[in-house]
Amino acid sequence: MLRELRIKNFTIIDDLSISFELGFNVLTGETGAGKSIIVDALGLLLGDKASQDMIKAGAKEAQLEVCFDDIGHQQLVELSIENEEGIVIRRCIAPQGKGRAFINDVTVGLQTLSNIGNGIVNIHGQHEHQDLLRKESHLLFLDAFGGLTEYATNLQILHQEVTSLRNNLAEMKNRVRERAQRVEFLRFQIEEIDSASLKIGEKESIEGERSILLNLSKLKEASETAYDMLYESEGSCLEQLSKVAMQIRGMAQIDQSIKGLLEMLDSAIPQIEDVAILLRKTRDKYDMEPKRLEELEDRIELIRRLEKKYGEGIEGILKYRNNAEEELKGLEHIEERQEALDNELTLNEDRLLKMAEELSGKRQSTVKNLEGMIRNELRELGFQKADFKAAIKRRETITANGVDEVEFLFSANPGEPPKPLIKVASGGELSRIMLALKCIEIQKTEKLQTPNPKPRTLIFDEVDAGIGGITAQHVGKRLKDISKNYQVLCITHLPQIAALADHHLRVEKVMVKDSVKVKIEPLKGKERKEELARMLSGRVTDVSLRHAEELLGLTKTTA
Repeated sequence: MLRELRIKNFTIIDDLSISFELGFNVLTGETGAGKSIIVDALGLLLGDKASQDMIKAGAKEAQLEVCFDDIGHQQLVELSIENEEGIVIRRCIAPQGKGRAFINDVTVGLQTLSNIGNGIVNIHGQHEHQDLLRKESHLLFLDAFGGLTEYATNLQILHQEVTSLRNNLAEMKNRVRERAQRVEFLRFQIEEIDSASLKIGEKESIEGERSILLNLSKLKEASETAYDMLYESEGSCLEQLSKVAMQIRGMAQIDQSIKGLLEMLDSAIPQIEDVAILLRKTRDKYDMEPKRLEELEDRIELIRRLEKKYGEGIEGILKYRNNAEEELKGLEHIEERQEALDNELTLNEDRLLKMAEELSGKRQSTVKNLEGMIRNELRELGFQKADFKAAIKRRETITANGVDEVEFLFSANPGEPPKPLIKVASGGELSRIMLALKCIEIQKTEKLQTPNPKPRTLIFDEVDAGIGGITAQHVGKRLKDISKNYQVLCITHLPQIAALADHHLRVEKVMVKDSVKVKIEPLKGKERKEELARMLSGRVTDVSLRHAEELLGLTKTTA
């Protein structure tokens, strides 16, 4: 059960604390007083997404906290969160979308918060009755009522698999039609690359040799000049070094300390002689080979042509060749793969049809029970002669939802055949139909045996929109009946409903200096009678007070 809600720096609320009781709790107040903000705060504490514009202007962060007692939830056990004395859910909303959530000071994620929140509280907003105008929601509700949601989800998954298989098979058939031409083309490309007998690093080697041949005369002239200067010509480097050695040898006979210089020079002369020999060999190899240059030019041109077609560098060409070979192998066996895919598709289509037929049968069995329960609820809500049907039409093809199309039909008057809600239901009738659906949803939840407890708290945010008079009394009585088994919180503008409350809270927006402040206070006795009088006539008068007294007396006798 929800005990207390604390709100700080949230939208227009600076600091607010609200206590709730068992039974039927109502919140009343002028339009715009902040009643729905309280529901929004509860939604955030139960896992809704937050945004930084929810933080009160001038505040660093918003802080929300709610206390529950008498809670049992399997996920709390899994998280090792003690809850014998209840739980405290706390959430801080900070700028830039950052925030934190805690359960009994244990940090939790929003998904965990949502899972636990959905197990203890159900919020029914004022916008939900508009969903009834969408036929798609009717099928979802029927499946939920019949316990078929998981079955329907499995059908959707299988339908996605079948759709994917169909797309893959269509693509493969297109490839089969193009296969012959593609196979021939791939074989040509592979043969062209293989016939070139490419080797890694070949291009760089050819370009180096080609550069030498293009500069052959320059290299030959330079090598001859160097050889002559070093060895061949008169006064060559070696001849001069020999003379230098002779001079130093004579000096060493006199000065023993320079023998080291002589040794260094003696070791250098053989090395220079070796250089001269290598230079001579290098000079001799620089003979013009016109055919070799032509061969290299042809080879480099072949490599460049293949690069333009298949990729940069020999590595790129060979990589393309390997990929082409893999594709060729796949195309050569495509008939086998197509046959396997065709068989898999047929098998899954048969499974899909069988599953869709089974789900359709379950839906047909569920409809009568649903229609009867809703008619009973509508009678409780003042529709004594109303009719309600869930019409199931069979589709020609199987969709992600199966072979069924469901639409809720309604007639408020005897003798009139039920018609689609969007054509015949007024706003007030939609509100009551939605409440009837919620009531049977609650009853269904009670019967389901699940690891999680049934929701302990039900919140109705102006689900009574568009109704009044005796109809409002019927709606209020039904909410009162629900509160015997659940804690009910209801935001309402109808005095007939507010008069039935076990615990009446008034939300008020007041001006304090240059700012707005939201305050909330429990009403009893005279204050409650005055609030009902205001709701009846817009202001407190002797007449409206008498009407409020009559309303309170009437609710006591009907409760």
